Amino acid sequence: MKIFSEKTFQGMILILKNYWAKQGCSIIEPIDIEVGAATSHPMTCLYAIGNKPIKIAYVQLSRRPSDGRYANNSNRLQQYYQFQVIMKPPPYNFQFLYFESLKKLKLDLKNNDIRFIDDNWENPTLGAHGIGWEIWLNGIEITQFTYFQQMGGINCDPITGEITYGLERLAMHIQNINNIFHIVWNKNKNKYITYGDFFYKNELEQSIYNFEYTDINFINLCFQQYEKEINTLLKLKQPLIFPAYEKLLKASHCFNLLEARKSLSHTERQRYILKLRSMTKLIVIKYCDFIS
Repeated sequence: MKIFSEKTFQGMILILKNYWAKQGCSIIEPIDIEVGAATSHPMTCLYAIGNKPIKIAYVQLSRRPSDGRYANNSNRLQQYYQFQVIMKPPPYNFQFLYFESLKKLKLDLKNNDIRFIDDNWENPTLGAHGIGWEIWLNGIEITQFTYFQQMGGINCDPITGEITYGLERLAMHIQNINNIFHIVWNKNKNKYITYGDFFYKNELEQSIYNFEYTDINFINLCFQQYEKEINTLLKLKQPLIFPAYEKLLKASHCFNLLEARKSLSHTERQRYILKLRSMTKLIVIKYCDFIS
C-alpha cells in the first residue's frame, strides 16, 4: 500500500524522512528562529564539533532576504525549505545513500543528467568550511553535498557529512512544472493545494518589507543588543552556550536584513562579518570546553 506520494511536496518530505530514518537518522524538528540555511541549526553547527557520533535529519525553513523577488520570479524565493541530513562520521557509502533517496522519490537516474560540480563550501559568518559539491539535475542545483572541515574556526574531527536538498527545486522537477507557486503541496480528495496557496502573499509582503520598510536604525540597534547579550551569556560562571547561539542567529538575520536594504558599505559589511565570526568562535570555544 502506497502511503506517501512523491508527486506532492508534503509526500516528498515524508518519503525523505522515512528513508533517512531507516538509515539510522533521528528525525528532529527545525529550529524556530530565522536562519539563512539548514546548516545554522545548532544540531548541525555545534554538534559537528567533537568526536560524538551523530545521525540526524530534518526539514528547515530558511530565509535569505536578499533573494526575494516580490513573488515575481518563478524559481527564486526569500523563504524556502531545505531537507538536511547530518552524519558523523559519514558512512563510506554516503553518496550511494543519497542516490538511493532520489530513487525513492521516483527520480530516473539513468535518463536525467545528474552531475557533481566541485564547490567547496564556506560560510564566513560561521567561520566554517568544507569540501563539497553542488549536485545538478539537468543544469539546476538540487543538493549541496559537503564534508565539514571546520566550524567556528575549530577543526571537525572526525569530519561531518552533510546533504542539503533544495526541496522546491526537486519538487518542480518531480511534478514537471516551471513555477514554484504551482507546486502541489498536498491533494485533499480531489482538490489540489498549492505552494502558492500557502506562501504567495507572504513572499510578496516579506519582499516589500525586506527591501523597502526594514528600519535600518532599529535593525542596527538589535544587532548591537544581541552582540552585548552574547558576551554577557558567555562570561557567566557557567556559560549559557545554546542561548548565546540563538542570539547569534538573531544577529545574523539582522545582518542579512541590512544587506537586503543595501545599507552596508563594503567596509561595514566586512566589519559585520568579522563580528559574527568572532562571536561564533567564542561560542564554539565554550562548547568545546563543555564537551571536553
